Amino acid sequence: MAASPPCPPLRLLTLALALTVASAVKISAPHTPIPRDIYHSSDSLLDEIKALVARHSDKLSMDAVKTSNKGYSAELFVVTFNHMKESVDNGSKVHILLSFGQHGRELITSEVALRLLYILTEKRKIAGVDLSSFERVLENLVIKVVPMENLNGRKRVEEGELCDRRNGRGVDLNRNWSVDWGKKEKDYDPYEENPGIAPFSEPEAQIMRELSRSFKPHIWVNVHSGMEALFMPYDHKNTTPNGASAHLMRSVLENLNHRHFQDSCLVGSGGGSVGYLAHGTTTDYMHDIAKVPMPFTFEIYGDEKASTDDCFKMFNPVDKTTFDRVINKWCMAFLILFEEGLRNLREAQIVSQGALDNWVPIGGDIVERNVERKSTRERRKLEGLDLGMQELRTYFRLFMLSTFLLMFMFCTRISKNRNRDSSEQSA
Repeated sequence: MAASPPCPPLRLLTLALALTVASAVKISAPHTPIPRDIYHSSDSLLDEIKALVARHSDKLSMDAVKTSNKGYSAELFVVTFNHMKESVDNGSKVHILLSFGQHGRELITSEVALRLLYILTEKRKIAGVDLSSFERVLENLVIKVVPMENLNGRKRVEEGELCDRRNGRGVDLNRNWSVDWGKKEKDYDPYEENPGIAPFSEPEAQIMRELSRSFKPHIWVNVHSGMEALFMPYDHKNTTPNGASAHLMRSVLENLNHRHFQDSCLVGSGGGSVGYLAHGTTTDYMHDIAKVPMPFTFEIYGDEKASTDDCFKMFNPVDKTTFDRVINKWCMAFLILFEEGLRNLREAQIVSQGALDNWVPIGGDIVERNVERKSTRERRKLEGLDLGMQELRTYFRLFMLSTFLLMFMFCTRISKNRNRDSSEQSA
C-alpha cells in the first residue's frame, strides 16, 4: 500500500486560496481621494464667488436660477462680467457664455472658473504676464460664467461617488440636448451616458437653454476635463460644419493652439477627434439650433497614466504644482480666446466695429499682426473684384449666345416664310 503524500503546510494553502480568489475577482487599484487642501468644496467655491461679486458690484453681478421637473430641482448660479455696466451695448460688444462643471467629477473646471473671475476683476498678472493692455479688450465684452452647471452631481462626487459625471438623478447633462438625442453607440454605457427620458428633461439643461436664448452668445465654451483639446462641432458625427462659420471657428482654434499651446492640443470636431461619437450634446445644439457663431468644447486636463477606476486622478490634478499650472495655462487661454474671437467676429462683420486703436495683443506683435491682417483684407478685396469680373464675363457670354440664338431663329423663320410664299406663287 503506497504511503499517503504529506499534507501541504497551512501557509501554502492560504496562498493558493488567495491566488484563486484574485483570479476570479478583479482587484481594484487604489482610488485617489479629493485633495481637500487644494480643491474648494462646492459650497466654499460659491461663497468665494459671491464675496468676489460683492466686492466688485461695478463689474460683476450674480443671478441664481432654479427650476424643477417631476420632483427633481436644480439651481444654477450665473455670474455676469461687464467692464462698464452703465455703458450701452450698441451691438459692438461680444457676448461670451462659459459653462464649467457640467460633469460632477471634473472639479478642476470650476476652479478655473473661479480663478478667471479673479483675473477679470482683481489680478493683473498670470505667471508674470502683464494684463494691463488687455483692459481694452474687456471693454468690448460681456461675459457670463456658469461656474458649476451640475451642482447636484458635484455634491454626489464630494460624498464619495468619485466617478459620477451625471446629475442628481443619474442623467448625463451633455446627452440631454435635442440634436441627435437618444442615439446609442455600440459601446453605450448607461452609467456614463444616460440621456434622460426626453430632450431637456433635466432642469439644468432647461436653464442653460433659456440662458442661451436670452443672452444670445457669440462665443460659447463648454469646459471639461479628461484630455487636452480644443473642439468645435460636431460631436455626433465625424465631421465639421461647412461654410464660412466653420472656417471662422477653425481659424480661432488654430490661432489659439499655435499662440498659446505651441500646436500641442487636438483641434477639430469632437466626434472626429475624441475617439467616439456623442449624441445630444450642448455644443451641437448651440451650433445647429441656437446658431451661436463660435461654439466650442475645451478639454483642459487629463492623466493618461491613471487607472480607469481612479477617476479623480484621471480627470483632475492631484498636486498643487500641477493644479496651479493647469489653472494659469487655461485662464491665459481664455484671455487669448477672447482676443481672437473679438477680432475675428469683427472682421467677419458678425458684430459691429468698436474702438480698439493702439491695442497691443497679449504676447503678440501689433505691427506684424496688422500687416498680416491688412494684406489678408486686401487679398480678399482683390479676390472679390476678380470674382465680380468673372461673373460679368459670364453674363456677357450668355448675352451674346442668347442674341445669336435669337438672330438665328429670326432668320430661320424669315427663310421659311419666303419659301412658303414662293411655293404658293408657283402653284
